[in-house]
Amino acid sequence: MTWLEASHQWNLFWSQPITRCEVYAYCGPFGICHDSADDGFCECLPGFEAASPNNWNFADGSGGCVRKADLQCGNGTHSNGERGQFHRESNVRLPEYPLTLPTSGAMQCESACLNNCSCSAYSYYMEKCIVWGGDLLNLQQLSDDNSNGQDFYLKLAASELNGKVSSSKWKVWLIVTLAISLTSAFVIWRIRRRLRRKGEDLLLFDLSKSSVDTNYKLSEANEVWRGEKKEVDLPMFSFASVSAATNYFSIENKLGEGGFGPVYKGKSQKGYEIAAKRLSKRSGQGWQELKNEAMLIAKLQHKNLVKLLGCCIEQDEKILIYEYMPNKSLDFFLFDPTKHGILNWKTRVHIIEGVAQGLLYLHQYSRLRIIHRDLKASNILLDKDMNPKISDFGMARIFGGNELKATNHIVGTYGYMSPDYALDGLFSTKSDVFSFGVLLLEILSGKKNTGFYQTDSLNLLGYAWDLWKDSRGQELMDPGLEETLPTHILLRYINVGLLCVQESADDRPTMSDVVSMLGNESVRLPSPKQPAFSNLRSGVEPHISQNRPEICSLNGVTLSVMEAR
Repeated sequence: MTWLEASHQWNLFWSQPITRCEVYAYCGPFGICHDSADDGFCECLPGFEAASPNNWNFADGSGGCVRKADLQCGNGTHSNGERGQFHRESNVRLPEYPLTLPTSGAMQCESACLNNCSCSAYSYYMEKCIVWGGDLLNLQQLSDDNSNGQDFYLKLAASELNGKVSSSKWKVWLIVTLAISLTSAFVIWRIRRRLRRKGEDLLLFDLSKSSVDTNYKLSEANEVWRGEKKEVDLPMFSFASVSAATNYFSIENKLGEGGFGPVYKGKSQKGYEIAAKRLSKRSGQGWQELKNEAMLIAKLQHKNLVKLLGCCIEQDEKILIYEYMPNKSLDFFLFDPTKHGILNWKTRVHIIEGVAQGLLYLHQYSRLRIIHRDLKASNILLDKDMNPKISDFGMARIFGGNELKATNHIVGTYGYMSPDYALDGLFSTKSDVFSFGVLLLEILSGKKNTGFYQTDSLNLLGYAWDLWKDSRGQELMDPGLEETLPTHILLRYINVGLLCVQESADDRPTMSDVVSMLGNESVRLPSPKQPAFSNLRSGVEPHISQNRPEICSLNGVTLSVMEAR
């Protein structure tokens, strides 16, 4: 307040709380405060009554509310043998002091609360199961023009919801519901089976619809992972419609060619652009790799991973349909002296951070924990806003925990493979971390790791290490960048890159560590050791061809260099 000398009175210019609902626990336990009510601000939740009716008559709801019918502990049953039920409250500011439970869905979350004696309510929000035990405090019913609230479900005795329904009636209702559901599921299955035979028309496909809403199962692609059969749901397009969308696979629509075969640009009648990857009969990578890519990427959803829209499988034709990336791939800009200026410092940092987030999702947060095994500049696609998207999952593998796997079938691209994988056939998440470190140094310098020669350096990793040892790390910066940026920021990124390309996998950080180090300047970075391959001639790398020119992607989705089998 301020004093107005002219009127000799106080002037109020700010006060808190603005409304009574902003007072903590204004309506007490199990009371809810209505944001838009003119009177009777407090109200008891359904199934509850005022703990002190006399105080409520004087507009004092701080004493809260108590249950009308107590819940009996154990399997969600009430004393009369009826199961407890839940009442939904919508657009509510959730109560204080929640707990989070690990569940796999809304139904499991409901069951967990129902069978927990101390659980009073739950909410399933952002794929998280949130529960409350004991009293519910600080509930607020938001007004219609305020949509920031969430739904939450209050546990009540069965007698408080829909009257007293007997156990026998409840069982009859359950049986009838199950019968109807099974019948409906059978009818839908028959309809989808007919649609599968026909195939969808890609020309009429609407990309604004979720790719999860599908009508085709890659039953041919069923594989056994950890003893369980996994199936992939994808839209199935007819070959005729894919051919028409790509102008009959014309040379003008060809975007590039990789290990799987050519990639073509296509367009639906609704104007949506797609990229069609067609398996070549002469491809060194066959149906197994393409099937592997379809099965993995169809289960992944992240803004930094390329989106698979569907597929076409007719006789000898096998095609994957992806979202189209108008800005092609990272290598198209990064290693072209006439184009790399488009990648200013801000854009490069954005790409680095996006790729790091995509890898972190694959390693830690996706439904399937995945090692990519072929991360490189040509497999980073760029959308119209230069957002990076990791592509080419043909070589990817599923693994569990901190598992270390071995193989005698080395696949990948020379210059991006870790020594433990290239030399010993051992791969883990740290293999992807090594590839990310190479990519990070390439983005900073604008130079390829392979085919890079300085007077005393054998490759980009050795050159970066020599500069780092001599405290000249800033000289690694791409000379094409005109921006003047703080040296400590550039050196921090170089430090992270060198840590990722350490000789020993144990010395490399996890992608979780990398994301933290890139995004938080307060995180102290360890000093790197000499990186892998920095003192070896490329000719000693086993099983990897170094004479074959690297393929430059033109928006290719799978552009792995083919290696000898």
